[in-house]
Amino acid sequence: MAVSEKMRNFAEQSSWIRKMFEEGARLKAEHGQDKVFDFSLGNPDLPAPAEFDAAVCKIAADTEAGAHAYMPNGGYPWVRDAVAARMTKEQGVAVSGADMLMTCGAAGALNVSLKALLNPGEEVILLAPYFVEYNFYVDNHGGSSRVVPTDDRFNLDFDAIEGAINEKTKALIINSPNNPTGQIYPHEDLLTLGKLLEKAGARFGRTIYLLADEPYRKIVFQGNSVPSIFTAYRNSLVLSSYSKDLSLPGERIGYVAAHPEIQDKLQLLDAMTLANRILGFVNAPALMQKVVAELQDVSVDCSVYEKRRDIFCEILTEAGFDFVAPKGALYLFPKSPVDDDVRFCSILQDNMILAVPGRGFGTPGHFRLAFCTDEKVIRASAQGFAAAFAAARSD
Repeated sequence: MAVSEKMRNFAEQSSWIRKMFEEGARLKAEHGQDKVFDFSLGNPDLPAPAEFDAAVCKIAADTEAGAHAYMPNGGYPWVRDAVAARMTKEQGVAVSGADMLMTCGAAGALNVSLKALLNPGEEVILLAPYFVEYNFYVDNHGGSSRVVPTDDRFNLDFDAIEGAINEKTKALIINSPNNPTGQIYPHEDLLTLGKLLEKAGARFGRTIYLLADEPYRKIVFQGNSVPSIFTAYRNSLVLSSYSKDLSLPGERIGYVAAHPEIQDKLQLLDAMTLANRILGFVNAPALMQKVVAELQDVSVDCSVYEKRRDIFCEILTEAGFDFVAPKGALYLFPKSPVDDDVRFCSILQDNMILAVPGRGFGTPGHFRLAFCTDEKVIRASAQGFAAAFAAARSD
């Protein structure tokens, strides 16, 4: 067989969202697009801000020789300076352009970071529920994942984290606002986590790195904000992209920033810069680097997403679902009314609703709904959710 056994196994593990997408296409062809309520994909549907349109037109008009040439593998220095200036305000720590590099999205940032950090067999702690690709990124670079659950409100479970750390632990990935729960970890919890990692690192005689994946940092609701990772823990990296806050997922532009006082900073940054090249990214897209440099304080209108969240919460509450209202991001993660989340997603599908089983995010017994879809679609799904809940309870 041409395809490796590992990749065939990976394809099976990552198939839930793809399966829902394929089922959605089938249902839409069979019943009509307006009869199917597809909440499976976290694909931002808001247009990019007007400032983006203006910036991309202006920069694309530059036809001088070298406008699209190679640049340093870490990105244009002046772009990194612009991003660092904004991060300094967000993080409450002085970040310089030399502390960071531009990447092909947050996924690229995670991969160059893990490539730089991991030795074969070292472990990375993932907090469930988590974005399924994390497992694959860790494996890409010879590591193994150790999954640790959060508590029943999707907050950090410090006893579980401490119990998972051992002599092989190299890093922990944190995602706040979280995909799929929308939870934001409070600053007090981040401080506690930082102390825990510091203490555990001293016990095992190694540095344990905290990788903060923050593509939803600006997608927050009800006056919430995302606390600083850098003020909570010195040996930390912040990774992000412009996929969600500027609605640019297809442009693959992001960055990674190291805490200015992280251990062995220069060696780590050199390794990440080399990884950016040898993993095949070479450098982040030149055009998009220049564009986002001008848009550091720009984002889509989060009130649109917040309104959709509120409508969804009302529908789910009236139908009888148990859930934690998200504080940010683009998702709800309700409990399934039956233990088998795959079975319940099948019942939803019978009612023309597409959702992703929670086991696809490391947390069976739940299901994910993406509310990056039109308000009319969300409202029209109310009857289907009520019918699915009633059907599940009557089984």
